[in-house]
Amino acid sequence: MKKKYLLLIINCVFFNAASVFAQQPADTIPSVITLKQSILFALRNQPAVRQAAIDQQINERDIRIGLSGWLPQINSTGTYNHYFKGSPVASTTPGIVSPIDEFSSLGLQASQVIYNNDVLLASKTANYSRLYYQQNTMSTQINVVSDVSKAFYDVLLSQKQLNIVNEDITRLQRSLKDAYTRYQAGVVDKIDYKQATIALNNEIALRKQTSESINAKLAYLKQIMGVNPQEQIILSYDSTNYEKEAYIDTNQTVNYNNRIEYQLLQTEKNLRNLNVNYYRWGFLPSLSANGSYSLAYFNKHYGDLYSNAYPTGYVGLSLALPIFQGTRRLQNLAKSRLEVQRADLDIVNSQNTINTQFTQALASYKSNYTSWQTVKQNVDLAKDVYNVVSLQYREGVKTYLDVIVAQSDLRTAELNYYNSLFQLLSSKIDLKKSLGTLTVDQIQE
Repeated sequence: MKKKYLLLIINCVFFNAASVFAQQPADTIPSVITLKQSILFALRNQPAVRQAAIDQQINERDIRIGLSGWLPQINSTGTYNHYFKGSPVASTTPGIVSPIDEFSSLGLQASQVIYNNDVLLASKTANYSRLYYQQNTMSTQINVVSDVSKAFYDVLLSQKQLNIVNEDITRLQRSLKDAYTRYQAGVVDKIDYKQATIALNNEIALRKQTSESINAKLAYLKQIMGVNPQEQIILSYDSTNYEKEAYIDTNQTVNYNNRIEYQLLQTEKNLRNLNVNYYRWGFLPSLSANGSYSLAYFNKHYGDLYSNAYPTGYVGLSLALPIFQGTRRLQNLAKSRLEVQRADLDIVNSQNTINTQFTQALASYKSNYTSWQTVKQNVDLAKDVYNVVSLQYREGVKTYLDVIVAQSDLRTAELNYYNSLFQLLSSKIDLKKSLGTLTVDQIQE
């Protein structure tokens, strides 16, 4: 009885431990997330990246299926026949034949490919096929890094715009209070505080629009990151760090081999060249070794059918030589050569596209960099102007129109600064992608 309880306890512990270790912990995301954390999370959870990884596994199975033709192929057979009309004759003793009603046989057949064009192609394409799907996964990852980075910057930009609008609303509320106080005192007419009310209402409406746009952009960021839509995330912002990351060497030149798209086309061309060789050598014979061993059973009566076995076996070579296939091989060979020519043109077109992308990305980066450098100092200048004009208005030196202009200039300067900064960061992503230097390894370091 004690042994039964002990065995039950051991089984419970074993199966519970197995179930615990079999469960994979859910991937968690911090409540406040940096750009690097968001990219790493996307690389683990984005459906497109996971699909690319599955495609690699499927391709590996296809490779093994193709290479399995090099391994021995063994089959077994078994038959049983009952002759109810007519009967073959069999010889169990030399010189003596007798009719039989029951027949059965059991056998094994084995074959081993010595040379076959199909399995040779499978072995030669294995490495290129693996490389192609690895590059495809890398291409997907690079696109995810680019898309997540831009979406991250887009959300941050909208959040900064919302902060600017909130600060502007605070200033407008203070201006409205000052204008109304001066109106009550009879210093100015009601135009000032009505203008302040109009400006405040417009800014409140803009705050609602900006707030809703943040929700939409945040939903898109969650989508491309693979985050649950119900998950709440807060984006981390470090102005000093982003300003440092805005710089890139603009003296770099394009190297086509750095672009993953170009590498994919080169690998595809290599696969097509192997296809040409496959059809070129398609006239060669297929050679394989084969053998068989079988046991035959036959008798007049079913009860005695398996009383005696009559073994037979052989080994040999099988040669298949294609003589005429209706010009199929020649047509396939011509077709595969045309596909190689087309792949060459794809490579040439890719080079032209890469050059254009680099030129456009570099021009955009330089333009955004110049704009960013220009507007950086405008924010401090606009703040000083607004503070002076606001003070002068309270003292009756400036009109409220001057306050509105100064306030508008400050808001525009702050918006232009963040617009230029995040556009610069986005254009840097495009420039690195066009150079082929936007890699996943840099993110994972």
